[in-house]
Amino acid sequence: MTGTGAEVFDDIEALPAGCEALFAAGERSSFQLGRLWFRTVLAEAMPPGARPLFLLCRPAIDRTGVLLPLRTLEGGRRLEALSSPYSCLYRPLAAADATAADLQTAGRAFGRHCRRWSRLRLEALDAGWAGLEPLLAGMRQAGLVALRFDHFGNWHEEVAGHSWADYLAARPGALRETIRRRLGQAERDPRCRLEAPVSEAGLAAGIAAYEEVYARSWKEAEPFPRFSAALMRTAAAAGVLRLGLLWLDGRPVAAQYWVVAGGTATVLKLAHDEAARARSPGTVLTAAMIRHLLDRERVAELDFGRGDDAYKALWAGRRRQRIGVLLVDPRRPAGLAALLRHALGRYAPGRHLLGRCRRMLSRRPAAGL
Repeated sequence: MTGTGAEVFDDIEALPAGCEALFAAGERSSFQLGRLWFRTVLAEAMPPGARPLFLLCRPAIDRTGVLLPLRTLEGGRRLEALSSPYSCLYRPLAAADATAADLQTAGRAFGRHCRRWSRLRLEALDAGWAGLEPLLAGMRQAGLVALRFDHFGNWHEEVAGHSWADYLAARPGALRETIRRRLGQAERDPRCRLEAPVSEAGLAAGIAAYEEVYARSWKEAEPFPRFSAALMRTAAAAGVLRLGLLWLDGRPVAAQYWVVAGGTATVLKLAHDEAARARSPGTVLTAAMIRHLLDRERVAELDFGRGDDAYKALWAGRRRQRIGVLLVDPRRPAGLAALLRHALGRYAPGRHLLGRCRRMLSRRPAAGL
């Protein structure tokens, strides 16, 4: 189908050959929008009972169109984005030449198909993505109501053309002093060994060391414990993994891994052994990794991933908000209930809330849908 409908696929490997261009275009923006990322999520970060669902809309037979990676849960009763607790960015995958009209057409097609569910949750979205508004406009034309919410903060730093010395000079004084003392101490201490990053030959041992550190860290157990190792192997095969380790007396005390793609270095996970906290092992390793990324690889951006952990504001000077969108069908009881819950949280006057709901219920999808 082209232009007016969504093609449905339940297997990433069953997608038409043209979709490779969509994954490639996504990967140029972020590794997390590429085929390798989604394959890893499907293999190692799917909730019990979840099933993939890919919706493809091609505006013309000779156009690749837009791909929406989703999954169903609870026996097919719920529908949500094919994201994960590790996703820093998610969005529909659009061809490089996709226009706003193409995205609106795709949104209509996706919205029409998704009315089979009372609601669809998308998350980890870039609020500044130019394609978001046309896509949501099309979904509204299909009869869905779009409810936005803040999802998580993302700290980052533009470093194009900057050396490690430039970057360090812009950091808070206390952090600069800690780095000066602790990094120098680690590099002079024969009991310490920095691997920043780990060589390809040392990958298997490096992954084992990372998992050893994580198990001794302050962090809670992972919801999908095999994901990080699988992603590291996948990213290493693609040449984009940067795994760092700090050893003390032959034992790993800090570990972190980054993905470098499209000029951006994104740290996905980091941890340190609480027993070695006095030596600031996490700070030492982060400094060594960033020094390598700036002076050796000349990356243009440092991305500190999901969340507003206090330490991130020391290493990065800018914050952007990732958002979510809940798309609901107000003609379904569960969709109307979600709409009411959202409205009650945002609007105090009852008459305003009731009037808004009446207007939503009276709307009809655009002609031809």
